[in-house]
Amino acid sequence: MQHMSDQPARWTQATVFPDMWADPDDDPREGPSPDGEFATLQDYLKNYRITLLMKCEGLDAEQLARRSVPPSTMSLLGLLRHLAEVERDWRNWITDGDPLPKLYGKRDADFDQAVADRAVVDAAYRDLEREQAATDAALAGHDDLGERLGREGIAVRELLVHRVEEYARHCGHADLLRECVDGRVGQ
Repeated sequence: MQHMSDQPARWTQATVFPDMWADPDDDPREGPSPDGEFATLQDYLKNYRITLLMKCEGLDAEQLARRSVPPSTMSLLGLLRHLAEVERDWRNWITDGDPLPKLYGKRDADFDQAVADRAVVDAAYRDLEREQAATDAALAGHDDLGERLGREGIAVRELLVHRVEEYARHCGHADLLRECVDGRVGQ
């Protein structure tokens, strides 16, 4: 069992607001709010994707792979891999063809095989970027949020909201994981 004295000291890089991850002038998520439901959903998704990457910045392979909230098997590296896997799954929801195979094999391999190896880390970032781009491309041109896609007839709105929810939930996990790794806090 970990003791409080084993925990790193809490800190933030921000100087303007002590509960922020970065100062407003340095925060890539800052900017005007878009107009319209579709643009708003895409903006939230983009910002949560950026947040996840920000939570992983500056850590080495061991820190990214560290399961810092026992007994959970979650790690920041596992979250990167999990979200790559989920992006692929979402594409399967909206296609009429045969489903794409799992990226990492058996269930929970995204977390279980998230090991402290630079090659695994680099591959996770590449996988996430590729799978996000592929899902975004599969949705391109489907601007009608009520349009139903794939064998199951998933509405574009439902898929976009689900994507925002998944990233938001896991960004909350990333907050806790990162704080336990090196003490850094902030939104």
